[in-house]
Amino acid sequence: MFIDSHCHIDFPEFSEGLRPLLDNMQAARVDGALCVSVNLENFPRVLAVADAYPNLYASVGVHPDHDEGREPSVDELVELARHPRVVAIGETGLDYYRLKREDVDWQRARFRTHIRSARVVDKPLIIHTRNAAEDTLAIMAEEGAGQPRGVMHCFTESWAVAEAAMEMGFYISFSGIVTFKSAKDLKEVARRVPLERMLIETDSPYLAPMPHRGKRNEPAYVRHVAEEIANLRGISLEQVAATTSQNFTDLFRVVI
Repeated sequence: MFIDSHCHIDFPEFSEGLRPLLDNMQAARVDGALCVSVNLENFPRVLAVADAYPNLYASVGVHPDHDEGREPSVDELVELARHPRVVAIGETGLDYYRLKREDVDWQRARFRTHIRSARVVDKPLIIHTRNAAEDTLAIMAEEGAGQPRGVMHCFTESWAVAEAAMEMGFYISFSGIVTFKSAKDLKEVARRVPLERMLIETDSPYLAPMPHRGKRNEPAYVRHVAEEIANLRGISLEQVAATTSQNFTDLFRVVI
């Protein structure tokens, strides 16, 4: 079986409903998925997905790029994360792609809020980092992110960043980007990360893997990520499927 450790199937791109997605997941042997929150305003929508289906789970958090709406507090995140279908805090982290470092104090403060919430509720973090690896790792260390642990989602950084995150107990999650021909450096990281510390994801509706690149992504396509990793490492697809699924259930403390 395969598990999609990060998707956004509550987004408007899936307005036709989840039944077709679930049927496609079943056909592709994708047995579960984690629907990840990006803001508080739409968190009820994320939670409704997880409440409706036993093999779907939710997180709660505010994406580092989200600069509108309600700012989370530790108390609110902790309260929302106590729901039994919420298995993680995030996605959170830092994203300097569109902003200068000196203009994002609010991102760093928000990131600290999420880590502190995860420590209180003892649920893992889902961390997003883009053009901000040094600051991301520094704040993780300063705030004790290794206590709840978590996952570096949609990983596109260097081996050194992966190694530093794993030293804090984090898993490394690969998305459809690893299937792209241009992702040579990332493919090398995927060869080096221990399989026991790896997750797979779609980040759907974005970043569809080959051979679906350019189309709307969906959880069933996580199989292609696993196939690429198996090819890169010269191991069986079944080994990638079994180990990454076990990693998911271990980290998020669920039974699928």
